[in-house]
Amino acid sequence: MSFVVPDACTLPTVEQPVRLAEFDELFATAVREVDQVDPTHARLRLTGPAGLAAAVRDLTARETECCSFFVFTVAAEPSETGEAVALDIKVPQPYAQVLASLTGRAREASAERRHEDRVQEASRGSSAAGLSREQLRARPPADDVTIVEAAS
Repeated sequence: MSFVVPDACTLPTVEQPVRLAEFDELFATAVREVDQVDPTHARLRLTGPAGLAAAVRDLTARETECCSFFVFTVAAEPSETGEAVALDIKVPQPYAQVLASLTGRAREASAERRHEDRVQEASRGSSAAGLSREQLRARPPADDVTIVEAAS
């Protein structure tokens, strides 16, 4: 998925792909739910190992340094294992498309990871089902990331 960096971003061009990769890694490993509250507000629910909240705070603080239009709020949530975090992201109306692009990346990365997890799990029993690993991998990922759209 492409991402257009807004003109307001002050991160040096050479560093932008690295930062985007950091977000993609976070999305692929931790995002469990994407809630588009409204066009200028999204809430992501993340789970992961101890240290997740600190990592999210670090990444979002660095992002705010170069893209001051973002307002990130990180809140711990109850978790039986590791850490759970709610990440609220707000932007002014002129940057609503930037937020939509970022949440789209979160949905896509999380869905791909879950698809790979299912392929690995299913491949353990694929011989009983008569499916090869390649057949399982070729199946399109189901979007089992919970997506909650804002009411119109």
